Amino acid sequence: MNVLVQGAGALGGYFGGRMLEAGLDVSFFLREKRAAQLRKEGLKINSPEGNFETADVTIYTSVEEVKNIDLVILAVKGYHLDQVIPQVTAIVRQTGAFVLPLLNGVEQLDRLQEAVGSEKVLGGFASIMATLNEQGHVVHTSGNSAVKFGALHDGQVEICEQLEEVNRLVNTNLLREEDIKKHMWKKYIFITSFSGITSAMQLPAGFVVDNDASFTTARRVVYEMKLLAEMEGVAITDQEVEHMADKLKRFPKEATSSMHQDMRKGLPLEVEHLHGGAFRLAEKHGVTIPVIETLYGILKPYENGKIDGQV
Repeated sequence: MNVLVQGAGALGGYFGGRMLEAGLDVSFFLREKRAAQLRKEGLKINSPEGNFETADVTIYTSVEEVKNIDLVILAVKGYHLDQVIPQVTAIVRQTGAFVLPLLNGVEQLDRLQEAVGSEKVLGGFASIMATLNEQGHVVHTSGNSAVKFGALHDGQVEICEQLEEVNRLVNTNLLREEDIKKHMWKKYIFITSFSGITSAMQLPAGFVVDNDASFTTARRVVYEMKLLAEMEGVAITDQEVEHMADKLKRFPKEATSSMHQDMRKGLPLEVEHLHGGAFRLAEKHGVTIPVIETLYGILKPYENGKIDGQV
């Protein structure tokens, strides 16, 4: 199986690197700036799961260069989706590849299915705490990592079986799920709460759970997201929701969300893709989500990164 990873930030760099480490045929499609950095520094991963580095990385920066690809792993931020859809469309058209998007949220499925066809877009997401350092090396800070994926169309069973086989080779987890859409929603519910509260407070998890008012806010986000999931035909039990809320309490006190990390660095935020997406679903179904709407309003000014004049 020939895999093209589109994007080599912490997410794409980590999982693409783990597949390279296992000897799989993996290449990267990147913007020029990141491509130049990767050519200079190589791909380096620092991780509790084991370090890895290689200078032997195949990189493409133009669609015309891409040939013989079976699977595109889309590992970009939500705010880059509009930019990459034309590239993904062209790559699928000339290679016939399937697409596995690892973006948070759910809106990307409809967008990509409209662009390349519903039979080409798998469901999936990633779970990892990682960032890039100044040299562009991947720094994985948690003790585990996983990509969960699954078929959304009968024609995707074979490619899912092939990817499932890869799991035994790689130093991470590539896990196939039968009800992948429900798993995507569970991730969306949790990350909307966790990223929203840590970014709005500009504090890590320990401060959220140590203050009843802060934890109550995070918990209410989870229940508002549960309502949206049900409106979209995805059943989430109260027990599952409580488990998501209590997950905050099990994090190390210094743990925080990738959105909060981006905010501290003055980088763009996925607020429109996550909280904005939830707001659009609420409008679609005629329901109110006041806590998410409040977090959306607080974070929206930081959407494009550091605000001029702010420390």
